[in-house]
Order: sequence, then structure tokens, then C-alpha cells
Amino acid sequence: MPAPASAIVVGVGARNGLGAALCRRFAAGGLHAWAAGRTADRLAAVCDEIEGEGLAATAAVTDTTSEPEVLALFDRVEREGPPLEVVIYNAGNNQPVALAETTAEHFERAWRVGCFGGFLVGREAARRLGPRGRGTVIFTGATGSIRGKPPFVAFAAAKAGLRMVAQGMARELGPLGVHVVHVVIDGGIAGDRILKHFPRFAEAKGEDGLLALDAIADTYWQLHAQDRSAWTHELDLRPFKEEW
Repeated sequence: MPAPASAIVVGVGARNGLGAALCRRFAAGGLHAWAAGRTADRLAAVCDEIEGEGLAATAAVTDTTSEPEVLALFDRVEREGPPLEVVIYNAGNNQPVALAETTAEHFERAWRVGCFGGFLVGREAARRLGPRGRGTVIFTGATGSIRGKPPFVAFAAAKAGLRMVAQGMARELGPLGVHVVHVVIDGGIAGDRILKHFPRFAEAKGEDGLLALDAIADTYWQLHAQDRSAWTHELDLRPFKEEW
């Protein structure tokens, strides 16, 4: 049976990453998951896994910093998939660099992925969901969305900007019936990036010291399922032992 609606997840990488977990969760909820990211092989692996469970998923190679590619993504979903219902912006490129060593190119690249891409995706979601008066748009934020700390000045500036994109969208689209959410991920995520590249950090965090992928994905699903009489706009998620 074909899925009744589509969910676009922008920022899908490794199978053991948040983007992939979000694709799996929304596919399990009955939606057609469109996995958007830059690497074809990674997207194919995520979609193959989902389809192996008898669920619907399609890979869509997309550079979220390219306006033509974002337009093409939304046009393809509208043309080939069931009606669009959910859009999730999960792209990010957090790299620690001391302020004195931050080049203009690095700062702009962080902004393009962390903020500009979110604007492009959010705008296209608004153009399609707004006139229909329904749908959910979720932006993945970070600690840097609300607190700037070294050596993440460029990343924090981008994420703070994305937070304002989400807030402005929520105020404009909420009265039309579109639920816009900004989720602050305040802590490390138990995915490939940390587990493979920073194993000592993960070990130091101890049991349940990192956010579990499926737990985050379940929360995104719950946000999508909220009754419109009690919508959440901003939500922060952190492990129980995280200092804040």
C-alpha cells in the first residue's frame, strides 16, 4: 500500500546518524521518507534498509546550499511522491576552530550549511504547505543555537541564525495551520560521528550520557503528531546527566 504522505529529511548521512534515524521513524509512521543529502552511496544504504522493512523511501542527492538543487528536490517530491506533509532540516557542519584561526571561507561555509540551507528548505516548505493549511516543519538546532562558546563561533552564529529562521516561520505559518518547530540538541549524539571519531569522549560520558538516535527520532514524531491546540515551537533535548 503506498504511503499517504511524504516526509523530506534534509541532512542524511551515515546509517547510524540522526538523519537516517529520522527517515526510519517517519517511514515507520507510514510516510514516504525522502532522504536528502550529498552522498549517493550513504543515501542508498539508508533507503535500502528502510525498503527492506517493507516501507517507502527514496534517495535524493541534494546540496542544501544550492537553490536550484533545493527547488529540484521539492519539485521532485511534489511530482513523484504522495503529498508533502513533513519537512525536516537536519544539515550541519560543526567543526571546532579558534576565532583567530577562522577564515572567512570557513565562516561562510558554516553559515551556508547551518543557516542559508535552512532558509532555502524552509521557504520551499512554506510555499507548498502554507497554501494547504497543514504540515510540519522541524529544524535541528544545537547548543550553539542559544549559547556561543569557543571554538565554535562560526557554527554558533549559523545555528543562532537558523533559530531565527524557524521562529519567524512559526509566527508566519502557524496561523495558517503549519506547525514549525526548532529542536535544540544540547549534548552529544550516539551516532557514528562521535562513536567512531571520538570514542574516548563517548566513553567518558558513560551510560546514557549521549542522546540515543531513536529517542530523538521518536520525539520528532511526537512533535509532528501534536494536537494543534497545544503545539510546541521550541524544545531542548539533553541526556539526564548533561550539565546546562
